[in-house]
Amino acid sequence: MCGRYAATADPGELIEEFEIDADRTGEPTRSILKSPQDPPPATPDHNMAPTKQAPVILTRAPKDEPGAPLRQLRLLTWGLVPSWAKDTKVGLRMTNARAESVLEKSSFARAAAVRRCLVPAAGWYEWQASPVATDAKGKPRKQPFFIHRGDGDLLTFAGLYEFWRDRALPDDDPAAWLVSFTIITTAAEPGMDRIHDRQPLVLERADHERWLDPDLTDPTGIEDLLAFSQPGRFAAHPISTAVNATRNNGPGLLEPLPQSELVGVVDPETGEVIGA
Repeated sequence: MCGRYAATADPGELIEEFEIDADRTGEPTRSILKSPQDPPPATPDHNMAPTKQAPVILTRAPKDEPGAPLRQLRLLTWGLVPSWAKDTKVGLRMTNARAESVLEKSSFARAAAVRRCLVPAAGWYEWQASPVATDAKGKPRKQPFFIHRGDGDLLTFAGLYEFWRDRALPDDDPAAWLVSFTIITTAAEPGMDRIHDRQPLVLERADHERWLDPDLTDPTGIEDLLAFSQPGRFAAHPISTAVNATRNNGPGLLEPLPQSELVGVVDPETGEVIGA
């Protein structure tokens, strides 16, 4: 699963990196947060959490400019809210979608066929349950890790997006529409599975255009991308438990934790238990 990640790039960097045709991050969008987002949307966020608005890349013909589809950068709410949902609360249960079943599940199938997106990130966080150490409640101690590309490049999670209409608001109200997304997950690769058994589906640059292509609706072609796997791309290191609280933010969250502070942590590369 992916329940937290680091979105450290600003829109300018993403526009250049992903050859964006239209930057829509400045447009009014509906937020489901009760308080202003901190850090604000479209600024680096080292502790991106569900319900926040995050930069997402999609290819779509602009509503106000009919014509060829454009690669757009938009701010979408994390937690997919299907068009048929009665309210936005369902999004909290749909932050992830399993690659193995996304084409069959009614909540995701239509989006998987025609509304796919890319979610750029520096890396994601995952919590490893210790096989030997327990916390104050007697449960396995959980150690957070930061997982990123070993070559230092940006990650692009495979995602899906949806539109939800608030019928209580008029058509011309920017808040009438909520655009939300989910991150697709797959089985964790060797090594990373010592941290957690699932990981985000990370696509390579060569597959970006196909994944974003709205004309790709053939299930076979989509399944091929959903099955993508390339072990050996990721590195991981333990970090401070400060990341556990979503109010904490900043590049310090990504800093490796000294080995002397590790308690019952399994090394993802070797399987060795450190600080037993």
